Amino acid sequence: MTQPPQISPDPHQAIREQNLRAAAENTANEARYADPRDAAARFPFNGRWTRRDWAHASLFATLGALVIAMVPGFSNVMRGAGAGDGPGLTTMSLPLPPLRAHAARPAEQQRAWDVVKVEKGQTLGSIFAARDIPASVMHRLLEASADRQALTRLRPGAELGFDVAADGSLLALRYDRNDTQRVELSLAGDKVVEKVIERPVEVRTAVISGKVGKSLFHSARKLGLSPSVITTLTDEVFKYDIDFDRDVTSGDRFSVVVEQTWREGELIKTGPVTAAVFTAKGKPFTAVRFERNGKGEYFTADGRPLKKSFIRSPIQYARLSSRFGTRRHPVLGTSRMHKGVDYAARTGTPIMAAGDARVVSAGWKGGYGNTVVLDHGKGHTTLYAHMSRTAKLKRGQRVSQGDVIGYVGSTGMSTGPHLHYEFRVNGVHRNPLQHTMPPPEPLSGAALAQFRKQTAPALERIRDVEEILYATVPARPSAEDPQVAAATTPARAHKG
Repeated sequence: MTQPPQISPDPHQAIREQNLRAAAENTANEARYADPRDAAARFPFNGRWTRRDWAHASLFATLGALVIAMVPGFSNVMRGAGAGDGPGLTTMSLPLPPLRAHAARPAEQQRAWDVVKVEKGQTLGSIFAARDIPASVMHRLLEASADRQALTRLRPGAELGFDVAADGSLLALRYDRNDTQRVELSLAGDKVVEKVIERPVEVRTAVISGKVGKSLFHSARKLGLSPSVITTLTDEVFKYDIDFDRDVTSGDRFSVVVEQTWREGELIKTGPVTAAVFTAKGKPFTAVRFERNGKGEYFTADGRPLKKSFIRSPIQYARLSSRFGTRRHPVLGTSRMHKGVDYAARTGTPIMAAGDARVVSAGWKGGYGNTVVLDHGKGHTTLYAHMSRTAKLKRGQRVSQGDVIGYVGSTGMSTGPHLHYEFRVNGVHRNPLQHTMPPPEPLSGAALAQFRKQTAPALERIRDVEEILYATVPARPSAEDPQVAAATTPARAHKG
């Protein structure tokens, strides 16, 4: 049999095989003779830590610190009896001092008050009946209370507090006598015990300033002005000088000084407007409140009343249906002088006195129908005709501007419900839409001096606030800008 020829081995291949066998032998010897307790033999370490090693080490260190901190006496157990020569640490429980027994709270603090806000149309009897409280209990409380009349005539928004026992019987009734006094009526057997709690209030003078924005009402409400204060500004203070439907823009601004009443950190009431500045289309209008003859009125900064002697229209939001001048009479069909102006409105619409006056007559007046004639003094009279009915007026009675003197109708020679309004000066008919009304008399003498002394602080506060917020109000009044709210002392005003 023929043998295959043998190929001479490669010397380099033989050397590689020899090295591999030596390496395998060394590995087997190390595994055979290595100490199994040696961690280094089981986990070879090259002298450098990886990121994973550092992360594991920090985690174990944190866990160890938490265990030592949370387990009391852990260090003593770990130290052992012969760990060192230092004194051993021992954890001991220390007795706590005895707690003081709290004094029993007063009975009024333990009451569980069920507070009820009175709604429109509710009475004290209906509120008691809604809570199944007998009427006899209510009468006992009313007989023992000094506020019987006020409790039987509750106003919407008033608050009542009821303390009712578990069986439904009434223990006490609470109500506010005024802004500073709260009354509690407690039932103790056959007796009713009244307790009055004083609630101090704090009156602060605040200056509220802002811009009209999209809506004067909403902007003023956001700044804290109450609806009644906003109505005072638009319908009383500035109604003669500013048409709030046409003259006011979003960039116009206002500043108002009001007295706010605070109780226990809560705003409970906003007083009347002390002073106000309204800038409409760049022109400022000033109003300051001052009491004259026991009645609060609004004046300009120089003491001239804002209230005009006459209002242009005796009816609010009415349509002018016929003007002053020659026209064809709608009933007679002839051309004749129309000596007044007509305002079309629904029957029953209130008619106001155009100014302060004395009643000359009130009743039927021929073709005028139900008519009221007023004498305003200094030769000025006004006539209001075709009323459905007049108010309860007597000859010689005094009426104030804005008082309701009658209601729109269609009595006399009339084709529909409307008001016929005439304005006369010394018996001569004038066009009330074009006639220049007499200006009101300004303050003078001692009244003017008192006015300046009383109103200067409010005007000064408005000026300070507006200088800070807008930096556009002149520091001192000038002849070009007399309407700016300038607060000057009486002496300076007298010199100027």
